[in-house]
Amino acid sequence: MISQISFAHAQNNPEAEPLLAPQTRVIDTITVKGQIFRGVESSYSATEISSEDIRIKRVNEVNELLEDVPGVSVRDFGLGGVASSTVIRGFGNGAHGGDLGVVIDGIPLNEANSHADGYVDLNVIVPLEVKDLTVFRGPVSALYGNFNRGGLIALETRNSGNYTEADISAGSFDTFDAQAAFGKEVGQNQAYNFAAQYFRTDGFRPQSDAERGTVSGRGQFQLNPKIDLSLSGRYHEAEADSAAYTTLHQFETDPYGIDPRVQNDGAEKTFGTLRADLGFILNDTNKLLTYAYGTQQDFTRWFSRGGADAPSWRQREETYDRDVYGLGTSLNGRVDIAGREIAYVAGVEHFGEATEFQFYDDLDNRRRTFPAEFNRESTLNSNALFAEADIALTDRLDLSLGVRADEFDGDCEPLGPETGAEACGELESVSNVSPKIGLRAQLLDQVQLRASYSEGFALASGFAKFASGAQSLGVNGLRQYEIGATINPAPSVRLDLALYDITSSNEINEVTPGEFVNFGETSRTGFESSLAWEISDQFQVKAVYGYADSEIDENLNSALIGNRVNGVPEHTATLIATYFPIPDLRFTATGRYIGEYDIDAANTMRSEDYGVLDLDATYRLNTKSPTNLFISVDNVTDKVYATIFNSLGASAGAPRAVFAGVQFGF
Repeated sequence: MISQISFAHAQNNPEAEPLLAPQTRVIDTITVKGQIFRGVESSYSATEISSEDIRIKRVNEVNELLEDVPGVSVRDFGLGGVASSTVIRGFGNGAHGGDLGVVIDGIPLNEANSHADGYVDLNVIVPLEVKDLTVFRGPVSALYGNFNRGGLIALETRNSGNYTEADISAGSFDTFDAQAAFGKEVGQNQAYNFAAQYFRTDGFRPQSDAERGTVSGRGQFQLNPKIDLSLSGRYHEAEADSAAYTTLHQFETDPYGIDPRVQNDGAEKTFGTLRADLGFILNDTNKLLTYAYGTQQDFTRWFSRGGADAPSWRQREETYDRDVYGLGTSLNGRVDIAGREIAYVAGVEHFGEATEFQFYDDLDNRRRTFPAEFNRESTLNSNALFAEADIALTDRLDLSLGVRADEFDGDCEPLGPETGAEACGELESVSNVSPKIGLRAQLLDQVQLRASYSEGFALASGFAKFASGAQSLGVNGLRQYEIGATINPAPSVRLDLALYDITSSNEINEVTPGEFVNFGETSRTGFESSLAWEISDQFQVKAVYGYADSEIDENLNSALIGNRVNGVPEHTATLIATYFPIPDLRFTATGRYIGEYDIDAANTMRSEDYGVLDLDATYRLNTKSPTNLFISVDNVTDKVYATIFNSLGASAGAPRAVFAGVQFGF
């Protein structure tokens, strides 16, 4: 990857070496579950974003980093405290459903039985604590199973180094963001890393203020030359009000207003997790890693919705009280067989998640007026075996192999009276095996080719998995074929291209209440590209583009066959131009384009395409510690656009906004 020019902290604040004895430094890069397929070294398409890149972009939430990934777009619902949806490889419900896996230091963040299966809130992560973020496109990773259909975001937090950093900014809509990160190595055997964030805003619409705070910490201890221990945890608390959607007519006349029928909507959340990692060095090239963790979360949202002509809108309450635990172990390292090096990871893991779910409808300003529609506890347990290996067949040809075997079971039972009719019973054992294979060839010094085949899967969504009529069904299977190339025509230019074809078959549908079948197929094909070009020491350009064609091939409703999948833009593009008139001054212009997409499954309505331009200026002060002053203008042209169009209405994107702040570190 072409390195970006950065004067934030790289030279004055390098990350220190991991806490391993000198004779074991050959496996420094191994973390829990030892991800061996990393970015440009992979036989699969992946995009890496480093801590340096994150510092340059100065984001207040991790979602904003995904604009740099080809073919990926983020659809902000504009509902306070509710996670955005990520579109990746023709799947439209990433992070707000089960189309995108997210893991932090090898541990999944997706919620198995929450608002939508696979729901994940990236705001529990402090951007400044992230050491590396890798987006794997497609179901290519064998290290993670469910919720890995369109791709995977793997976040690795800082685990070494001596640094003190802070990013502070303020601006439009009374927005304030403060992030801090601290790292300290004590002698040769201890390291401590901490991060914190406080964010608040009044929002650009009425009743859209939000506030959140997050703290995280890790301590690492080398108990002896062969054993190291890590203890870590994080706590997140958030509260937000919400103006809900506008009707389509309101969006045309007053996009930043609020419908008078919206009640006191919003959300409240607390999230806490603790984990322990134990590493045992077997020899110079092999290590055994074991982890255990527990998470407790409470999340409640209130949401008003109704027809455009309805005299009043209904407010609903959804409450999710989650308890999660997990443990696993993996063997990681490198071996030499017949003169050929093999990097590998193989392991076993178990997760258990219990969610108490309450759903009330027809509330009166958060006051419950009717019995619970749902008041139940669901549990999902999973056991998995996984293995990945990267084999150097020749000096210029590498073979990547992976396999994952998953088994699930669970249960659902009412906690009290409920009026809802959805199934609530035992989930009998469901199993699946997902193979992955890839080839990577260094055709020329400037040209690397790759090709791969990978499989993924999806369980029945929501409470359908607990229905007696669904117990005999197989999983929804996914098959992805991909070819790609990385071309470096000059040391300052890097071009990456990828073509993919994904088939989702054996889809799970409900024929009549309580009766389910495996019937349905969707095809997704697309093209993705990225270009990084350092034209000179003063001028750099980065561009990403994605084309996605998602089409329904088989469906119980024959009228939908041949239709496009709703919510998936056909075209997305980002262009970033950076100019350094002098070494201490940087100007950046970022243009983002989102193409049209279908609003409804029947393909009778389409969204409008739009483009947004952001400008940024950063100046480095010549002080003892690296300090940057910056000012940014988002949506320079004050473009009116919607981040979401759906059957319930629209959610406006932010109007022109100005922010300023300071970064420092020592």
